[in-house]
Amino acid sequence: MENKNPRQESNKSIRKLLQKNWLRVVLALVLTGLGAALTGVLFKAGVHLLDEWRLTLLKQLPAWFVLPALGGLGGFISATLISKLSPSAGGSGVSHIMAFLRHRTVPMGLRVGLVKLAAGILAIGSGFPLGPEGPSVQMGGSVAWKMAQWLKAPIAFRRVIVAAGGGAGIAAIFSAPIGGFIYAIEELLNSARPVVLLLVVVTTFWADTWADVLQNIGLNQGAGGYDTNLGFQLEREYTPLVHFLPIDLGYLIVLGIVVGFLAELYCRYVLTMQKKGNKWFGDKLVLRMVISGVLLGCTYACLPKEFHHLGELQKVIAGGDASISLAICTFIVLFFSTGLAAASGAPGGLFYPMLTLGGSIGLACGIWVEALTGHVPSTYIFAGMGAFISACSRTPITAMFLAFALTKNLLILKPILISCIASFLIARLFNEHSIYERQIDIEYNDGKHRKALIHNK
Repeated sequence: MENKNPRQESNKSIRKLLQKNWLRVVLALVLTGLGAALTGVLFKAGVHLLDEWRLTLLKQLPAWFVLPALGGLGGFISATLISKLSPSAGGSGVSHIMAFLRHRTVPMGLRVGLVKLAAGILAIGSGFPLGPEGPSVQMGGSVAWKMAQWLKAPIAFRRVIVAAGGGAGIAAIFSAPIGGFIYAIEELLNSARPVVLLLVVVTTFWADTWADVLQNIGLNQGAGGYDTNLGFQLEREYTPLVHFLPIDLGYLIVLGIVVGFLAELYCRYVLTMQKKGNKWFGDKLVLRMVISGVLLGCTYACLPKEFHHLGELQKVIAGGDASISLAICTFIVLFFSTGLAAASGAPGGLFYPMLTLGGSIGLACGIWVEALTGHVPSTYIFAGMGAFISACSRTPITAMFLAFALTKNLLILKPILISCIASFLIARLFNEHSIYERQIDIEYNDGKHRKALIHNK
């Protein structure tokens, strides 16, 4: 009897679904993109609102009282929501979707996404130094899973649409449809089949389009890429002056080597903190997040006011306006505080902190190189951002496009890619697996998902 190729069978089942229910498939992809965009935009808007409220309180009350109190309160409410309603909504969310795509039994559905939305807003808005992209990946994947269930789709298609939903979450958060598309293919699916590429690219670009429109109608405080009078516009978060010279090649490779080493050190620190947190607190998520929230609040209360709003701090770093002391201090503070936040089980991602960490290294190295040689590549900051994500996630192409999305300047792609590849190769010398793949091992070995499954039955 002839053995059937699983990949061929998968392609056949997806094509059969497209032929019989193509209209429902298209509608599912559009709704997945809309769902990912809506949850992503709501997430950013909610965090922005709580950030503004926290900054207002800091003008009226001392930081030593406001930041620990908000950190503890936000940690308590967020952890309670997760513990009572959906334990699988804790953590970054990326490892959750990756585990599902690797055929692990993982709780999925809209309840997971909604709890992630509310709990993530509360945690990050109350001071946990994490980003919205991890929750957005999980929320997008949860919406996609519901669409696949509605379609009564085969398992092969469910995996594709869930990965597409995760990529759509990245696209909505970063305004980077190409980055979201590449991320779904490079990290989540590890597949380049034409039919898969088509489904994923449609979903991620729809998510980016929906996000631009939703931001324009007031669901987010930031400027969107859509104007009711002019239509869709190119939106640049930063506009650096980019010069790429042949001599920059060597500088960028060295930067990638430095970042690769530091990024792998960061991965090991975060993973160690998560293991310690699991060992010390077990399934006591509320206690874990309350203590972490208070400790983080106390830490940031002792720091200058620049550290009270990490979004603005990233802008200072990316704009090259920070001194070398502020850049180094930013790296040290985020290095240790994001590890503590991740160890708490808080619902938040690491990509945003990674961007700031990489940018800080790029800025500090750039100042040193300029002092020693009189020349520094103008792309060092953004190359450092991409290189740090590349080394941690082991996805150099995704990292390149996420850093590129901040400037939308095509000239910056080459220098960013050079550093991304260099950091990726250095990091792989120490460990071939990404931080998220290693997080999956920790979570499953500690029985987290087994407990979540029991709770969700």
